[in-house]
Amino acid sequence: MADTPGRVRVLLVDDHQVVRRGLRTFLEVQDDIEVVGEASDGEEGIARAEELRPDVILMDIKMPGTDGIEALRRLRELANPARVLIVTSFTEQRTVVPALRAGAAGYVYKDIDPDALAGAIRSVHAGHVLLQPEVAVALLTQDDQTSSSSRGGALTDREREVLSHIADGRSNREIARALVLSEKTVKTHVSNILMKLDVADRTQAALWAVRHGIGD
Repeated sequence: MADTPGRVRVLLVDDHQVVRRGLRTFLEVQDDIEVVGEASDGEEGIARAEELRPDVILMDIKMPGTDGIEALRRLRELANPARVLIVTSFTEQRTVVPALRAGAAGYVYKDIDPDALAGAIRSVHAGHVLLQPEVAVALLTQDDQTSSSSRGGALTDREREVLSHIADGRSNREIARALVLSEKTVKTHVSNILMKLDVADRTQAALWAVRHGIGD
């Protein structure tokens, strides 16, 4: 099947065939989403992601062999550009936090409304950070607030402004429009923010901002 321009290309990674089948059945009726492949574990998911170069990967956490968190870490090491949306039934903080620290762009539960899932895929593809309320609460209870609080002092006023927009879930394009800047300039600011806060991605930057009262 040839790729359709303008559609979000999605890879499904879950060890349960019935889950993959259900996701595919629903997503294939979306005009702007295309399921380009499936994988039954993290190892296969990494290989398929490298082969297919999807825009978004729907990834389970608990899988035999290479689990979702390890797959996330390895995809980051490979600099794979796909945005990973965790879709899981596990709500424990001990799985939520490592997944986001490993580079997930969002975290939702398998009981999510189908239309909300389609919206989540579009959102992470657009560059947003997507967390269900319970997930955000789990991260906000982490005890690293004191050790990281001093990092914000290194940010310029403009970088704090950009960080506020990141915390509000806006993409680089939306931030550029709001601040009347070029996307290239916003991208530079984001890179500086990540470096100064010593975080790996904009998800972690957004969480830092929320912890420290930056953003809505």
